[in-house]
Amino acid sequence: MNTIAENIHRLKNQLGAKTRLIAVSKTKPKEDILEAYQAGQRAFGENYVQELTEKFELLPQDIEWHFIGHLQSNKVKYIAPFVSWIHAVESEKLLLEINKQAAKQQRSINCLLQVHIATEESKFGFDLDEIMAFCDAFQFDTLPNVRICGIMGMASFSDDEKLVRSEFKKLKTIFDTLKEKKFSDKEHFRELSMGMSSDWKWAIEEGSTMVRVGSAIFGSRK
Repeated sequence: MNTIAENIHRLKNQLGAKTRLIAVSKTKPKEDILEAYQAGQRAFGENYVQELTEKFELLPQDIEWHFIGHLQSNKVKYIAPFVSWIHAVESEKLLLEINKQAAKQQRSINCLLQVHIATEESKFGFDLDEIMAFCDAFQFDTLPNVRICGIMGMASFSDDEKLVRSEFKKLKTIFDTLKEKKFSDKEHFRELSMGMSSDWKWAIEEGSTMVRVGSAIFGSRK
């Protein structure tokens, strides 16, 4: 069985220079995160606000924390002082709250707009029509403490390669359209976050710039 450090090095070698690895450390103890940190990993993804705030206090301060789960607006204030990225912005209400709380901390937070591309109804995010309408109507320049850096999405939980690739292709098309029509003058709009432990290889072949990998690094969750 490979160590966490070995898994980190193997994944980074396979990903190459164009795709960033976000190590999904939710439910994992600080010892596991430290092992990944000592192997050179700095970007970690968490799904739960309370767990993230506790880990922030206990772990090295140069870790780049990514909040990758469903985020309630009333919880933003707890992570705004330190979180680097929020991956799953799915509403105007949430975006406004992130800007409000980031302003209180006199800092800017990188955000990704979440798009629903999977067959499962349980996944969150804008659908195709909603994301286009939202980006057409919303004045992002009015939010000085939020930086829209791209979009993210989760494919169907399936081993059907054709289905999963088609969903990734759809997300890439949305990204390209938004980049051309809405964010062409924004150099920071360049991230396409898609792909997890089960499908990251397909994701990077379809254009992903960020993959969120947990079990392939830390092992299966209990």
